[in-house]
Amino acid sequence: MASLLKQWLTNLGWDQSLLRSVIDVGLVLALTYIVLVIIGERRTLWMVRGLILLMLASALSSYFELKLLNFVLEKLVIGSAVAMAFILQAEFRRFLEQLGRGEILQLFQPSHEAIPKPDSVIDEIVDAVKELSQNRTGALLILETNRPIDERDFSVPGVKLNAEVSKELLQTIFQTTTLLHDGAVLIRASRVVAAGVILPLSERTASRQLGTRHRAAMGITERVENCICVVVSEETGSISLAERGVLNRPLTSNKLRELLMARFSQSVEREAVAPQLRSLGRQLRTQVTVLFSRFVRFLLSASREKK
Repeated sequence: MASLLKQWLTNLGWDQSLLRSVIDVGLVLALTYIVLVIIGERRTLWMVRGLILLMLASALSSYFELKLLNFVLEKLVIGSAVAMAFILQAEFRRFLEQLGRGEILQLFQPSHEAIPKPDSVIDEIVDAVKELSQNRTGALLILETNRPIDERDFSVPGVKLNAEVSKELLQTIFQTTTLLHDGAVLIRASRVVAAGVILPLSERTASRQLGTRHRAAMGITERVENCICVVVSEETGSISLAERGVLNRPLTSNKLRELLMARFSQSVEREAVAPQLRSLGRQLRTQVTVLFSRFVRFLLSASREKK
């Protein structure tokens, strides 16, 4: 079989160096796919994408013999790889554990985890806001609409939670008896990232007549464009939504749902990266299996004709 494959590739004009290049590229693509499946988190995937771009730039500079640029890019790649090894300790540990147990193929198996739907996440948020409004419990929620917010834009980053969004969790956080109620909750897609976040206040003249929560909502949306803020007034129970420094109020729960569906639903849809990659992997495996079987049948028929 190996001799037939080698002879067939030779007839097609493929030399050994070209074959090695094809295998090399294929293995790099397979490794990249495995890393993306292991990570499966939107913010971290951007870091992986940046590292891949640095590696491609380093390879191109080496190919065109740009020695100084290649030297700098190689050092950047090494430094980035070491930094990511510290940042992604949990992911690398899981990868090594699966590799040691011989379970690496499980990464390509269908995922049984439920993919959060935008409607369900928004319903949980709206239901929580509605209950808080009826009870006149003050609340402030930051919802990322695009890329993650840099924590340096916050006055105080708050306490990390990384919990699934639920009505009960949001209501509990903003109860006055809890330690985290006096701050904002940061929501990224379907996860409550942090609570007790302290935001910069708006310095606009009109905002000085408003409460601290409303000024904080206007302040962060003035500074950061890729977020919106939902505010529940402690005095009146009115619901407001801040975007780009502009406060839209008062809102009904139905109007709030419409605004979140228009501005926040896409953030939840982009979250399910790993399940989509696994689905793509299953499709690719099916196509590769079909092509390989056809290729083997072609080689066998060619060998019978020679006999």
